[in-house]
Amino acid sequence: MTSSFHEMWQQLRPIGRDSSSGGYRRFAWTAADTDCRAWFRAQAEARGLSYELDRNGNQWAWLGATTYEDVADGDAVVTGSHLDSVPDGGAFDGPLGVVSSFAALDELRSRGAEFGKPLAIVNFGDEEGARFGLACVGSRLAAGALTGDAARLLRDGDGITLPQAMDNAGYDPEGIGPDPGRLAKIGAFVELHVEQGRALDLSGDPLGIASAIWPHGRWRFDFHGEANHAGTTRLEDRRDPMLTYAATVLAAREQARLAGALATFGKISVEPNGVNAIPSLVRGWLDSRAADQDTLDTVITGIERAAAERAARDGVDLSVVRESFTPVVDFQHALRDELGAILGKGAERALPVLGTGAGHDAGILSGTVPTAMLFVRNPTGVSHSPAEAADEDDCVAGVTALADVLEGLACT
Repeated sequence: MTSSFHEMWQQLRPIGRDSSSGGYRRFAWTAADTDCRAWFRAQAEARGLSYELDRNGNQWAWLGATTYEDVADGDAVVTGSHLDSVPDGGAFDGPLGVVSSFAALDELRSRGAEFGKPLAIVNFGDEEGARFGLACVGSRLAAGALTGDAARLLRDGDGITLPQAMDNAGYDPEGIGPDPGRLAKIGAFVELHVEQGRALDLSGDPLGIASAIWPHGRWRFDFHGEANHAGTTRLEDRRDPMLTYAATVLAAREQARLAGALATFGKISVEPNGVNAIPSLVRGWLDSRAADQDTLDTVITGIERAAAERAARDGVDLSVVRESFTPVVDFQHALRDELGAILGKGAERALPVLGTGAGHDAGILSGTVPTAMLFVRNPTGVSHSPAEAADEDDCVAGVTALADVLEGLACT
């Protein structure tokens, strides 16, 4: 099993890696994404699994079924994650779960496990939302949290629509949309993921079980001012949206600090984007997360109020659009407890149960099917960065734990 994991990891690792940053640029429906998809299919076929591409471009590898239509409702046990990345992201976020799923199957076969239920490994497309600005597109479409009509309106920074991108990559986008018949087949979905924080490192545990995902969303702030000459326009005569944006960034940090939440402006566009020109438009994207809905609402309201007050002082027009939102996800207690019981047999102590501020496909699916998550320790606590890390011993422990879980859920 160790050699299986290591071999797959080394095969996947170079795909989409930028030599200058050391990070990954595996954006949806690009050449790097195509290579990752080819890798997934090759792994499925090498294991004699039935490969299937669903209506939304998500990849499935089935054991005990040829397609999802062969499966009785609520009978399938599914595991997996995603292979795409944020700009210059780390190696582990997403791919660790997919590689571990195949390695867990290898481990179960080496044990001689007999499957009583169909098993599927899945790669959900465009989880990070790096190209089209909306996270978890593949799982949102499947679960009906994103309609096909809304998805067809998504555009990347070059104006290419999602359907155009899919078509350019050789996939027919005509059928994108909710896939309730497929999801009805799933009795349990378990996603393994590197922890995106340091809770496990601080507790000394290599593995943990997810309890909940914080509510989170993305908001676009448009600050409209007046373009003018940077060298001739008096400070008193300026309508500079950059000042309003900068003040809003500081306000977001303060509102989050006061509430014990998180708020980050991580993306910005400027027009006309000239060194010697006062901007006419500054557009900033806010990511905010909190442990509960009331706290998140308080933070966003405070940021919007601060932005509006500063905009009025600067003579700047402000508009705010919520581009995406995911409510709090409290993973199903019965499945979570079942994972705890399976992994607690013979252990000195139970695995820690922890919440997370990061969104996942498991969170999107939780409203439709029973879902659970396993976390693997991240010694740096860093994620969405080339510094993201996990020790191989911990990764192997994750594979063993996932194999134990799948054996408990799917094997006789």
